Formats: sequence, structure tokens, C-alpha cells
Amino acid sequence: MKLYYTPGACSMAAHIVAEEEGIVLDCVKVDLATHLTEAGIDFKSINPKGYVPALELDEGGILTENVAILLYLAHMKPRAGIAPPMGDPAWFRAVEWLTYVATEMHQGFAPLWTRNLPEASRKVLVEKLKKKLDFLEAHLLENPYLLPGGYSVADAYLFVVLNWAEMVRFDLNPWPAIRSYRAIVGDRPAVRQVLKVEGLRGS
Repeated sequence: MKLYYTPGACSMAAHIVAEEEGIVLDCVKVDLATHLTEAGIDFKSINPKGYVPALELDEGGILTENVAILLYLAHMKPRAGIAPPMGDPAWFRAVEWLTYVATEMHQGFAPLWTRNLPEASRKVLVEKLKKKLDFLEAHLLENPYLLPGGYSVADAYLFVVLNWAEMVRFDLNPWPAIRSYRAIVGDRPAVRQVLKVEGLRGS
């Protein structure tokens, strides 16, 4: 399979899940500013939506949208235990958390990447994001990971989003449980390897 990714973007979650499961991916870097792959191919000819991740399947076709790709990869190797069995009550909790990360955390941080964002607009966005982080902090004070069963695809996705904080000048110091959680997930061998491969951490 081929993963179209941009270093540090949400596509890194799929990269992490594949690494956790021992799934070998052909990773193709995409420049989102030019919408060109590293080979100079127009990425929109591969994914008309124009954003990563996109997963080219062995059986043909392109799968897009992070949550769909993460669950697809997780269920390729169910014995890896990175997602509950499909149909199990815990599976719906995994979908619940993946959806929260996608719609609340990802979309909470995303506007902060906007160039020349007016300070007044940034202040409003930051205040909204703080409330979402308060909710997450309360959960992580009582739970080591998002799901009761332990580390999962949802944690891989959340780690990537939380990793954007410094890049958008957002201070996570008021949320110690979140900072501890991010450090624990970031120290997993698969996560360290992906950070290295994507050029976000030295050897």
C-alpha cells in the first residue's frame, strides 16, 4: 500500500498505526503548498480533495479521510490490538474518540495555522480550544489513554494533533495530564521511529 503524507500533518497518525502493526507502507511525501508529490505528480489527480492522508490500496482505489484510514489499518491486523473488534461495544467507543479528535481537537487547532490570523480572531479560537482541552484533561487525569483497554488508534491521532501545539504557539502547560500523556505516547518505539522518518526528531 502507498500512503500519501505530509510530515507532521494528520497523516502521521496513519504512519504511526502502520508502524505499530508492522505494516510496510510505501510513503510518498506531498507538498501541500504546491499540491505536488516528491516525484512532481499533481496530488489532486490522486486525491481530488487535495489533502492528506490518502491511502492507495493493494486491491486498487484510494481511501481518504483519516478516521477511515486509521480504522482500515487497525483492522488489517486485529491481533495487534490497536483497535477493538468491529461490532464490540468498545469499538463504538473507539469511533467516538476518533470522531472527537477529528471534529473537536483537529478542527480546534487547524485554524491556528492560518497565516496572518488577526490577534482578535486567534484569541476567540484559543478560548474555544481551551474548553476542549479542559474536557480532555479531566479524562486523562482518570485514564492513561483514551480507551479503557489501553493504547489505540485514537491515541495515535490525538498525539499528532497535540504535537501541533508548539508549532502554532499554543502553550499546553496548564494541562499537566495532557503533557504527561503526550510524553508517554511520544516515547513509544513506533512513534519515535515515525517522528524520525518524517524528519521531526533526530536519531
